[in-house]
Order: sequence, then structure tokens, then C-alpha cells
Amino acid sequence: QVQLVESGGGLVQPGGSLRLSCAASGSTFRLYTMNWYRQAPGNQREFVARILTDGSTIYADSVKGRFTCSRDSTKNTVYLQMNSLKPEDTAVYYCNAYLFRGNDWWGQGTQVTVSS
Repeated sequence: QVQLVESGGGLVQPGGSLRLSCAASGSTFRLYTMNWYRQAPGNQREFVARILTDGSTIYADSVKGRFTCSRDSTKNTVYLQMNSLKPEDTAVYYCNAYLFRGNDWWGQGTQVTVSS
């Protein structure tokens, strides 16, 4: 069982930046592929970014070039640096830890609102 706690959400103006953090419990953080998803009101949850165990990253086209995902295994934490934020980035952002099929865990989510 893995517990994930997201933080760093908030209200930001268009063009601004936020950094989300997701802290994981346990001692096997290094084994997990870590993902960020988001869900806007009325929409399905969508993939945002992924960082694999070797540090390589994958991004949704909608955030490529604006968002950067990183991980710090010494702190059991994954980060999502979000720059040049747009109103359409408004959503609840969720952290996901994936080990293999049927073994993944979700955080409680953190709200990001981009508005002037």
C-alpha cells in the first residue's frame, strides 16, 4: 500500500507558474512509474505527464514544452513544474504511482485554477 499526498495547487493568473509536489510513503518509491493526471469539471480524467524509474519523461501534447516532471528519490517525491499556465489547465491534478497492472495508487488531488 502506497499513500500519496499532493500539494502546491492554488489560484494563478494566466501565464503564471505553479509547482505541484506528490510525496509517497514507503521505501520502494524508486520502483514506481509516477504519473500526473488531471480532471476538469465535466471532463474525464486525462493523462498529463509520466516519469519512469530511469528518469525519462513523457508528456501530453497539451502541456509539452510548458510542464516539466521530475522526481527526487531521496525525498520520495515527484514534482510537476507548470509554466505558462492557461485557463484550460484548470483542473484537479492527481498523482499516481504505478508498479504493474492492478498495483497502482492515487493521491487525493490538488486544485489548480488559472484565472485572471
